[in-house]
Amino acid sequence: MSMVVHADGLGVRLGPRQVLEGVSFSAEAGDLVAVLGPNGSGKSTLVRALVGLIEPSQGHLVVLGSAPGSSAAGRIGYVPQIKSLDRTFPALALELVVSAHRNSWPGPLRRADREWGLAALERAGAAHLANRQVSRLSGGELQRIYLARAIAQDVKLLILDEPESGIDAAGTSDLYEQLDAFREHSSGTVILVTHDWDAALHHASRVLLLKGRQIAFGPPTEALSESNLRAAFGHVGHAHAMHGGRGHS
Repeated sequence: MSMVVHADGLGVRLGPRQVLEGVSFSAEAGDLVAVLGPNGSGKSTLVRALVGLIEPSQGHLVVLGSAPGSSAAGRIGYVPQIKSLDRTFPALALELVVSAHRNSWPGPLRRADREWGLAALERAGAAHLANRQVSRLSGGELQRIYLARAIAQDVKLLILDEPESGIDAAGTSDLYEQLDAFREHSSGTVILVTHDWDAALHHASRVLLLKGRQIAFGPPTEALSESNLRAAFGHVGHAHAMHGGRGHS
């Protein structure tokens, strides 16, 4: 399998503060790597490094065979946290998706643009939302539109920063179905920042556990062992339920 992301001894310093250090992991085609850790553990900093918004201060990071931020346009899709999205602008969901195709705000849609956008929405199961105002979408619906926009150009790497925030259980379940379909049909790779241990346990091929430094990286059942969770989060009273009764709360 081809290597999509490789980090070796990655560290990030922001001003005087060492935010992330000693991170080494890899992701191959078709992988879903779940990134977990408490608030302030460096998860979003890792995402920013992966998409080329900040430069590592130590170690090496390679994304799709080159330095972060230098990959050809359309090879990486990014879905930010819902709370960072502006819903106030007067646009339709279809227009938002098409903006990825034209790399600009589309204005009046040509027939070819409309067909391209509808096909992208269909892939994400969101064609019925095409003519809805972005400002009137629920959290789950908005997440689906941004997912459609991200994968519309047959990206090789999809990066999502806490996509479950602000959506209900049904929306979360649907999100993971879409991610599984993306990996199955395109052999795409997913890097997913999440707080959902259970989803990581059942959907991820590898888990990266952080607390300013790397606590663990490996298969979910190994990385999410109770000892690792305690190292990252402290007291984890329901961790034993995740592992079929192993360990103690």
